[in-house]
Amino acid sequence: MSLQSVKDHLKKWNRDSDIMEFDTSSATVDMAAEAIGVLPARIAKTLSFRGEGDHAILVVAAGDAKIDNKKFRNTFHMKARMLSAEEVVEQTGHVIGGVCPFGLANDLDVYLDVSMKRFDTLFPACGSTNSAIELTCDEIFEYSGAKNWIDVCKGWGDQETGEEAVPAPVSTES
Repeated sequence: MSLQSVKDHLKKWNRDSDIMEFDTSSATVDMAAEAIGVLPARIAKTLSFRGEGDHAILVVAAGDAKIDNKKFRNTFHMKARMLSAEEVVEQTGHVIGGVCPFGLANDLDVYLDVSMKRFDTLFPACGSTNSAIELTCDEIFEYSGAKNWIDVCKGWGDQETGEEAVPAPVSTES
């Protein structure tokens, strides 16, 4: 059970009880943003790529970011090739729509894209298509065991438009 593996993983930091579970699907960036009530850019999406040998590479990026193939190739010295849905489950233990860098089935290399650094907090999924948790960038880095911050995305925030992205306030209502 994928959500349970994430809860078990986050328990090490006493954060398992902070996982939000929704009555509606949060499987896409837009659905997650709607369920939580934040800008889509504040959803931390985890993308799964073919790595060296049998292991995948996970890249966690802001919800409005898209992979820049040239930057990816320059960073990893290989073409960006996403895993199939079956390979994602096999490598991560999570289904598409619930993929996150926590509670993984295998020891995978996790990288965080700089597109997330413009926000105080973001919302990654938690192993199911109806869950998320609010974390700082530092917490995502620590809890995921990320190897490094990288710059492999395009199309986010002020990068392309010249406009500054403004994070949405977090509601404190229960």
